Amino acid sequence: MVGRKRHILTDTLGLLLAVSVHSASLQDRDGAEALLREARRSFPFVERIFADAGYQGRKMEAAVARTGAWQIEIVRRCDRHRFVVLPKRWIVERTLAWISRCRRLARDYERHARKAAAFVRLAMIRLMLRRLAPTR
Repeated sequence: MVGRKRHILTDTLGLLLAVSVHSASLQDRDGAEALLREARRSFPFVERIFADAGYQGRKMEAAVARTGAWQIEIVRRCDRHRFVVLPKRWIVERTLAWISRCRRLARDYERHARKAAAFVRLAMIRLMLRRLAPTR
């Protein structure tokens, strides 16, 4: 595999709910179904999902219909040419930045996507443990 994409689903605090890793040649909306299946299995009470424009289209609508009764809201960038913080989108971007601080995730060393997803989960576990027991 030349490259990988990481899809994550977070809660409103930016804590990881689900992760899906696949080949970079796959479109975002095509790879989202595995993420939605995992999220529905683990968190059946989630009702609304915010996604960026890469997840819009008929394939995504079909994936949402197959995996459960979600309300999906596409968060679009504004038309300005400067940086603008989009609150719902920023939550996921911030979580990806937290995860990328882990040295193991800076480069892709894993052969299998399952192992790469496991290391993303481990990085998030480490982050959550540090929040529970901060150093003095």
